[in-house]
Amino acid sequence: MTTHTTDSSNSAQEVRFYFDVTCPFAWVTSRWIKEVEKVRNIKVTWVPMSLWVLNEGREELPADYKEKMKAARLPALVMAQIATEAPEKLGDFYTALGTKIHNEGNKDFPALIDATKAELGIEAGGDPDAWEEALRKFHQGAIDAVGDEVGTPVVQFGDTAFFGPVITRIPRGEDAGELFDASVRLAQNPYFFELKRTRTESPQFDA
Repeated sequence: MTTHTTDSSNSAQEVRFYFDVTCPFAWVTSRWIKEVEKVRNIKVTWVPMSLWVLNEGREELPADYKEKMKAARLPALVMAQIATEAPEKLGDFYTALGTKIHNEGNKDFPALIDATKAELGIEAGGDPDAWEEALRKFHQGAIDAVGDEVGTPVVQFGDTAFFGPVITRIPRGEDAGELFDASVRLAQNPYFFELKRTRTESPQFDA
């Protein structure tokens, strides 16, 4: 199987990736995109969205899920701050913080955020609440791109955005590239809207 390599003579495929750092499905999909960067000529823009904002006012949700949504608020606010003040560091921050949360299973978000800022040389401090308006604007950008009744991640290929792809294992190498090619091809069809089937396993980050 031939591996596609990046070609500097061709313009890069634009990919806009909206994520909530606490979401395990977004994490798997984001790691797929990182694999795609190795085998395709793409330019990724990382943009925060928020499960906390997405689920506001949904009183029917189970109590434990509501607590998870409350906990997800702080990391999303911090992502909005970095996306505003140092957008060039957002992808690396997502990778570093997401690895701690998902691969290492650490859910002490305040401590993890401080540690990750220190690792990447990002100034700590400030009131996270000050970034709520910015977070809501970033989040609304995802909703405007894809529509209502979606979750995270939202991935935009060119002018078309989808919720997903929702995957539970990370494709590697050319497998990652082929899934990307298929996603772009679907996005090129103006009449394609949805594929879905029941999930039979939880996300596996190291598979």
